[in-house]
This record gives sequence, C-alpha cells and structure tokens, in this order.
Amino acid sequence: MQDLTPPGERCRVLVIGGYGFFGRRLVERLSSHDGLHVIVAGRSAAQAAALVAELRPAAHCELGSVALDALSDDFPAALDRLCVRVVVHTSGPFQGQDFKVARACIAAGVHCIDLSDSREFVAGIGALDDAARAAGVCVLSGASSVPALSGAAADELTRGWRRVDAIDMGISPGNRTERGLATIRAVLSYCGRPIPHADGVALTGWLRLRLHRYPAPVGWRPLSPCDVPDLALMPPRHAGQPVVRFGAGLELVALHLGANAMALVGHLGLVRDWSVHAPWLKRWSDRLAAFGTDAGAMHVTARGLDAQGQRARRTWTLVATHGDGPWVPTLAAAALVRRFAAGRASASGARPCVGELALDDFARETSGRRIAWRIA
Repeated sequence: MQDLTPPGERCRVLVIGGYGFFGRRLVERLSSHDGLHVIVAGRSAAQAAALVAELRPAAHCELGSVALDALSDDFPAALDRLCVRVVVHTSGPFQGQDFKVARACIAAGVHCIDLSDSREFVAGIGALDDAARAAGVCVLSGASSVPALSGAAADELTRGWRRVDAIDMGISPGNRTERGLATIRAVLSYCGRPIPHADGVALTGWLRLRLHRYPAPVGWRPLSPCDVPDLALMPPRHAGQPVVRFGAGLELVALHLGANAMALVGHLGLVRDWSVHAPWLKRWSDRLAAFGTDAGAMHVTARGLDAQGQRARRTWTLVATHGDGPWVPTLAAAALVRRFAAGRASASGARPCVGELALDDFARETSGRRIAWRIA
C-alpha cells in the first residue's frame, strides 16, 4: 500500500477494479474533483500504482493505490484500515456475483456504489435495505448506463405524463471503440437464454434483430434483445405499467449476425453458456477493430399520454464519438461521488440506482468528452 494519507477533510473513495476497463476511466474523472482522496484498488499492486503515477501530474485530488481482493475474507478488515467514506465497485461482470462487497461496506459503515447492469443483481439489492438503513449508509446498485442513465432519461421524457404505455431503449457502441473482457462476458451471459418480461412476451437474448436509426455519424444500427435491470424496474415506476423493450447492437452487421447465430445455437441447447468463451471471442472480434467507426449511441423512447391527455412520443438520444462511449457507464458513479463529497449523500438504504440522478447531474460529468444528447 502506498500514498494513503490519514483521513482528514478530503472524502476518501475506494475504487475497486480501479485500473480496469471502466474503473480507470472513473478514476481519471474523479481525479479532476477537488476535495477527494481516490484510492485505486485491485489485485495487482503494480497496475494500481502505475495508474496513480500516470494520473498524478494532472490530478486535482489526492491519489493512492492498494493491492486488494474485494472478494476475499480480508476485505472487511481492509475497509477498516483504509477509513474510506465511499466504495465504488467497478469489477464486473456482476452476473453471478453475490452481495459480499456491499455487505462488507454496510458492516464498516461505508457508502457503496456499483456499476452493475445485471438484472438479478440490481433488482435484488433491496434485500440489504434494512441492514443499510440500520447502519446509516447508502448502497446504490446499477450506477451505470442502465438503469441509472436510462432511468433518468425516461423520467425526463415522461415528466408530468398521465400514463406511459411503452418505453423502448437501445445501445450500440462503435466497432472501433475499445471493449472490455468483463463487458463481453456480461453480454454473453444471456446470449441464447430466455429474457423474462412482465407482459409475458417470450424473448431470447440476442435472437431477434431490428433496426434503429441514430443521428449522424452513427446512422442505422441493428439491435437485438438484451437482459437489463430496466425490464424489471421501469414498469412499476411509471403510471400505466409500460411495456419495456431493450436492445443492444454491434455496428458491423457481420458481427451482429454472428451474435444472432450464437443465440440460436444457445437457444437450441447446443451451447450452455457462451460467457465461458468470452476470451477467444474477444480476440477474434478485436481483429476486426479497424473496421467501422468510433461512434456509438444510446436511445430511450417513451410513448403515452401527456399532461393534457394527448398522445405523446418523445425520444432521448445520446451520441458518443472519438471513442468516448466507454466513459458513459462511469458518469453516474462520478456524479454520486461528487454528491457524497459535498455532504449530500442520498438517503440511507439499499436500492437500485433509479431516480437518484437527473440528466443535469450526468451532463456535469461529460466535460472534456465527446458525449452529447438531445430530446426530440
């Protein structure tokens, strides 16, 4: 362990997986915040220290590093030693993980934020609500593109509406945008598997294809069904119990059709779990990284009855260029840490990160990045 100053006025934040795919981007964003002491944590002391050395010259906050396995039995004791106020868990995939990290944070009296996009993980975090309330800490799961950002967009689109009939969402990264192994594992975990829907419509992960047109420079992208927390969380949040759909897509049609074929193979029971094949599938897809663009997009479209009872349809669209798409999943966590550091922590308890942030909160964290959105 190095560069860990005694606790003082600075808000001490431990970022688990801090040198990983999303973790390093979050740490870089947090390093521009005054009043923080950010500790990069991971199993490799060398990689954690290397990131700190890289960021320190331009940082506005204190930076430190520590070798730490958050899933080990030593993690609770480490939290006590580090005297942190907030833990941000970025080390996915969260599919198949339990709540060990969150439970340790509650026991230590530390706020906990995670970047999970796993439906089961995010929707189940409420099991810790009583314990978190008793400890006076806030545990927020899903501080990522979904459901935190998608939920904020849906809230903005439907503000004041009498009824919401349908919410359609989608995400499509640019093929030349860097992609992490954990993200690929998460996506493959439901490839070819049933996706539960409240309206009873049977869907299978990545099995069907539809097209969605995004603004330039993204254009038309294929989308296929994916399993995300929003499918469970959105309907009860909005009057009318809307039908919710979510699709994700690959820019290169050949790769997307390959994912559809894999889904069919999984649906037929010929492959039990595609996620175990993530390493070689990533290596294969990386060979095509020179093709396509570095522009990605995300959308949320809502349909229903507005405040005057008239039929309404509104769409929020985000476009990220210059390879900045992977920063989007870190915006919610950065905004929440900013809030906690300012002494404005959310109410105690454990819950999904929906309704905690508004679009303006996300906008503050896009500074310096080619990320923009519009509502039409």
